[in-house]
Amino acid sequence: MCHALLQDPHFFRILLRIDEELAGDAQAGGCECGGVLHRANYPRKPRACLNEVRSDFQSRFSFCCAHCRKRKTSTSVRFLGRRVYLALAVVLCSARHAGQNTAATRMSAELAVPVRTLQRWRQWWSERFPLTPLWQASGARFMPPVAGERFPASLLERFAGDAAEKLSRLLVFLSPLTVTAVTLPKGR
Repeated sequence: MCHALLQDPHFFRILLRIDEELAGDAQAGGCECGGVLHRANYPRKPRACLNEVRSDFQSRFSFCCAHCRKRKTSTSVRFLGRRVYLALAVVLCSARHAGQNTAATRMSAELAVPVRTLQRWRQWWSERFPLTPLWQASGARFMPPVAGERFPASLLERFAGDAAEKLSRLLVFLSPLTVTAVTLPKGR
């Protein structure tokens, strides 16, 4: 089951490696002005994170130009925008919440995610995610069409591999949302 990945330190380390690669690509790309990018990570207080790997998840990779001082934040599979909960928790809890209220309540209790937060996430998935430039540009590529009323579970089902591969591929797919203005409802 995918939700078992929330307790798997190995999977968390895979996500960290993916983020490190994405950050390396962003830094290698340099600044628009041609300046060199230096590390200037954002501190984070991640929720739904295993204690074993918490120290690796306490910063979001970001850079600052040595010349013009503009920031460049790399895409991420660990964080979904500015949310305090890790992206995998947002995806998995929302997927469970879509059809199984008992399981969602149990999972929210295990992760200390308030039920109202789950409801806000579900609202984002059903109302706002379909309107994002990412989904507008790539949604039609999924054949047959993805059942929008079952986001993100229906989207997760479309990726190949075992549970870890599916979830990591979905998080990579969602990573462009982590650097643009993702409009999630207020709250966590």
